[in-house]
Amino acid sequence: MTTPFPFTAVVGQDDLRLALLLNAVSPAVGGVLVRGEKGTAKSTAVRALSALMPTLDVVSGCRFSCDPGSPDPGCPDGPHEPGAFETRAARMVELPVGASEDRLVGALDIERALSEGVKAFEPGLLADAHRGILYVDEVNLLHDHLVDLLLDAAAMGASYVEREGVSVRHAARFLLVGTMNPEEGELRPQLLDRFGLTVEVAASREPDQRVEVVRRRLAYDDDPAGFAARWAEEEAAVRARIVAARELLPSVRLGDGALRQIAATCAAFEVDGMRADIVMARTATALAAWAGRTEVLAEDVRQAALLALPHRRRRNPFDAPGLDEDKLDETLEEFGGSDDDDPDPDPGPDGPGGGGGQPEPDDAPQGDGDTGARPEAGEDGQPQPSGAGEQSAARASEPFRTKVLSVPGIGEGAAGRRSRARTEHGRTTGARRPRGALTKLHLAATVQAAAPHQRARGRSGPGLVVRRDDLRQATREGREGNLVLFVVDASGSMAARQRMSAVKGAVLSLLLDAYQRRDKVGLVTFRGTAADVALPPTSSVDAAAARLETLPTGGRTPLAAGLLRAHDVLRVERLRDPARRPLVVLVTDGRATGGPEPVALAGRAARLFAADGVASVVVDCESGPVRLGLAGQLAGELGGTAVTLDELRADSIAGLVKDVQRRAA
Repeated sequence: MTTPFPFTAVVGQDDLRLALLLNAVSPAVGGVLVRGEKGTAKSTAVRALSALMPTLDVVSGCRFSCDPGSPDPGCPDGPHEPGAFETRAARMVELPVGASEDRLVGALDIERALSEGVKAFEPGLLADAHRGILYVDEVNLLHDHLVDLLLDAAAMGASYVEREGVSVRHAARFLLVGTMNPEEGELRPQLLDRFGLTVEVAASREPDQRVEVVRRRLAYDDDPAGFAARWAEEEAAVRARIVAARELLPSVRLGDGALRQIAATCAAFEVDGMRADIVMARTATALAAWAGRTEVLAEDVRQAALLALPHRRRRNPFDAPGLDEDKLDETLEEFGGSDDDDPDPDPGPDGPGGGGGQPEPDDAPQGDGDTGARPEAGEDGQPQPSGAGEQSAARASEPFRTKVLSVPGIGEGAAGRRSRARTEHGRTTGARRPRGALTKLHLAATVQAAAPHQRARGRSGPGLVVRRDDLRQATREGREGNLVLFVVDASGSMAARQRMSAVKGAVLSLLLDAYQRRDKVGLVTFRGTAADVALPPTSSVDAAAARLETLPTGGRTPLAAGLLRAHDVLRVERLRDPARRPLVVLVTDGRATGGPEPVALAGRAARLFAADGVASVVVDCESGPVRLGLAGQLAGELGGTAVTLDELRADSIAGLVKDVQRRAA
């Protein structure tokens, strides 16, 4: 077995180590979500924690790690005879990103159930992780339904399996740790809230600390066992401290004063629901126990807020997690009275938990940054800065809710929430012979396939004689995520500040929709004489929103170049991810300028998408009393449909999807 890197040898990352240790002291805190760039020791620290966990007494032969002192009365392997137990180390179970639902929660032995009438259950990873650590690397890439199952089990302390008329329940209490790189996509806010604590990690910019990281890593790689031995004393001390803190935890007192601070802090930062209050209370109690105290202090509440609240303040995927520490200190000071003080019967106009009426910091710059110089007219008569030929980036208008734009037909791409697809989850539409391992049994089709052969197979008992060839896989229809490629016109004809603000607001709204539907997104922009891939296809809509925010405008309209670059992006992405179907969203007024025959070139480029059967939507940004209708003509060349900015809103776009499908057909 590979010797893990010692936990105490991890350089820096104080918040990460503290959050992990607090969950080791009190698993009721609810786990840790570790967010950070690649190469920041996220996985190393998590794997190192397993060596610090105290040993466990488990019932001998129990596949569900029951505690012999208080065995689970509903354990599938029970009832257990008293006295027989064994001691072993706490397990650290890793959940792969590509794991199936059966691997996570367990599965029934279908062949034994059909042939012998035995309800045999094979435990999954949740059972293996009971009373240990369940680690999910790249949790943001895990399928949503698996994350839901995982977090439900973590919240309830039990796993429930309902399959083919058989119900199984077993205990599943574990320390849940997830790691993720935000550049690869975010978790939904509902799922973020289910993690007790979150920490942001980044590589140190201090040369001395970076030198020490490299030195320790090289020493570990040269001699893992010897390196671990040099840190054995520190490891033993931390392990003993965890045991002592666990024993002290029931004696820690969470007074009314600390509870008022917790409630006031959650109210001041406007977090949703009550889970944040509960997590903060448990975290503050664990902090006191870790410090060897039996009383929760204001410093414990402050640290608990820094760990438990940042990810709960996000209202949409473009909000950066974090807390205003000045506001936090003001709230704690205002509600920091002693437990012995009588509560103020008249808390004042702000009321308890009002945060003292402190205003939110206003980071928005005033004005639009214009210098006051008289602008020159652009190619459509709109003003542009003199001499530069380019305008500074306009701020996006407020995003709005859009209706779904879907790709016609039925795909087989990654699970998501946009277009129809054949998936592992969804409504059952039929049955087929399994290709590879059977994952979803179609019971009726299996019985129907086996029934004609019972006499020839010599059936004599009540059980059905089933062979491998009789098994049928259920085919299901659900939803898939698509590649939504935004092709945005940033030329001078789009450069009017008010118009570009509306355009960015529309694209931002579509990005938010793509985030909610678990799509990949890409961004191609064109202006001047060329087109650029501002963002290659990625699952991070945050990155796309950031690129959109800084997008400058100005110059001519190389529409053909933009379409050809987008076509090239789709060609490369089709090789990387052939199952994911694309949807092109072209945002333009339809004008094409620059070079010989720009309109004809744009038409030929658009017909490439129609020939490949790529679904497309043109968002027509033309404004003014006189409109040329060029975007509609371009949509016809693409084989897609056109929609104005006003029609893009959810209450105005009802017929768009049907139009897309009709034109694609």
